[in-house]
Amino acid sequence: MRRMYRKVTAGVIAAAMLMGMSGCGSSKPAETTAAETKAETTAAATEAATTEAATEAAGEKTEIQVFIAASLNTVMQDLAKQYNEQHPEVTITFNADSSGKLLTQIEEGYACDIFFSASQKQMNTLDEEDKLVVEGTRKNVVNNQVCVITTKDSGTKVTGLQNIGEASSIALADGSVPVGKYTRQAMVNSGMLPKTEDVSKITTEEVSQALGGVEISEQSNVSKVLAAVTEGSCEVGTTYYSDTYGYEDQVVILEKIPYDLTGNVIYPIAQVQNEEADDAEKATALDFIQFVTSDDAKTVFRNYYFDTDVE
Repeated sequence: MRRMYRKVTAGVIAAAMLMGMSGCGSSKPAETTAAETKAETTAAATEAATTEAATEAAGEKTEIQVFIAASLNTVMQDLAKQYNEQHPEVTITFNADSSGKLLTQIEEGYACDIFFSASQKQMNTLDEEDKLVVEGTRKNVVNNQVCVITTKDSGTKVTGLQNIGEASSIALADGSVPVGKYTRQAMVNSGMLPKTEDVSKITTEEVSQALGGVEISEQSNVSKVLAAVTEGSCEVGTTYYSDTYGYEDQVVILEKIPYDLTGNVIYPIAQVQNEEADDAEKATALDFIQFVTSDDAKTVFRNYYFDTDVE
């Protein structure tokens, strides 16, 4: 996946040169020598050429590849739009899927500039094992909450996680998907599943058996869990609170599962080592991370039901 990039720093350099020139003017006598006239002509030509170069450079573009957890797709589209209001020269291309799949793609060599995960586990692997996180760029951005949901007309007897097995069918992400892992962790901590060292390895079949053989439709990311419920394929499912944004007229939240059962659902972001990236792309990726972690961005995240009170 090779891409072509253009430099975006030339416009800044040219603008600085122009500012330097405009600040160096001084008054001169009415009469000028031939040498002075020639110097003025040369300076004017240089200034015109620099202005033309700056104008041309300002239109140059760069692109960054941002890998985001599926549950971030809506809010990140909004944030990208706001970022582009100040930086129209930047193209932000999102790849939204489960954090586990995104990690695998990065490890396989997919060109990626920023990874925004729904779990610390995948980021830890990228950072500590793969050594692909750019030092000093990793930050915790938001927290989220796992919810048991259904549609308003489902007529379900389920009231929350504890009796979720009473549903006729459940949409559940697999263990490699953060929301699937957190759901399994909550079931372990509430005594619905036996304790194990790595809850992500608990299979969907094992969950079904523990719940009395209920039908479970395994999904590959949280967005597909939401779709399975809202489309009526499954009676209930477990998603994030943020995923219910925009579905308030369709979805009923049966329970927001407490953090003491799931643990914190922290979303970390970091710049990724990308050998295909030029200097402009690297600088833009870092700038976008700074924007996403800014106070202004926190307001946007809260509007989409994320918790920004994180360390």
